[in-house]
Amino acid sequence: MTNPSPTRFKVGLVQMRMTADPAANLATAAAQVQAAAQQGAALVCLPELFRTLYIGQREDHALFDLAEPIPGPSTEALGRVARDANVVIIASLFERRAAGLYHNTAVTIDVDGKVRGMYRKMHIPDDPAYYEKFYFTPGDLGFRACDTSVGPIGTLVCWDQWYPEGARLTALQGANILFYPTAIGWHPAEKAQYGAQQLDAWKTIQRSHAIANGCWVVAVNRVGHERLEPQAAGIEFWGHSFVCDPFGVVVAEAGERDELIVAEVDLTRIEEVRRNWPFLRDRRTDAYGGIESRFLTD
Repeated sequence: MTNPSPTRFKVGLVQMRMTADPAANLATAAAQVQAAAQQGAALVCLPELFRTLYIGQREDHALFDLAEPIPGPSTEALGRVARDANVVIIASLFERRAAGLYHNTAVTIDVDGKVRGMYRKMHIPDDPAYYEKFYFTPGDLGFRACDTSVGPIGTLVCWDQWYPEGARLTALQGANILFYPTAIGWHPAEKAQYGAQQLDAWKTIQRSHAIANGCWVVAVNRVGHERLEPQAAGIEFWGHSFVCDPFGVVVAEAGERDELIVAEVDLTRIEEVRRNWPFLRDRRTDAYGGIESRFLTD
């Protein structure tokens, strides 16, 4: 007979800067996971593509060599950490599925060290310095909840943050918490004019997912000014990793530096919020035809 999932537990958010050395990044991530577990975290989430500098800054065929299979070296190393620390780990990886076929993939590793779930990023951006369509095939696993030792959770990745459909479909499968491993920041030339607005929009859209679905949301970003080429402007990753409750209340938030956040999640808050704000009850599932279309005209 399995033990029931806890209703209260702590989650760890590893906000870190990356180096050009994948092995060093993995070692840093592992140490931070262990530190979070020592502070009582039952689940720890790492930033998007934490093993490398953010590759989307340029289109370079040589960077495909950074990809790895799943299961593979990262899941094996983090699986050992998960077992030793008795903690669930969410890790975002550059997946080599086959020759010429790559994904931006989040894996969930349970306390036994085994991969319990896998999510391939569905929404792939293509913007200046975010040239992900060059590298990643859109996910084909759909939106899904994953059963873990702390109950059902959902993983989405970065650009997925802006799409209410992904959050809704994951929550409807029973996910108590939506996790968003992230790599988002400012173009340095735009920061003074648009930076505050961009950061506010990023937090607002994710808080809205928590409110609309009555679930917890955790976003884990990287930090640091990264340049793949010395002469390039690069990206200033803005950090601000945060946890918000099912009514969008931010209960913990990092700044713009390397930081480990450990925050308590109370799943009974889901019941409380949904009873008083019954958005799921009042959904008109009979009236949403057309949502699968790209755009509707008269």
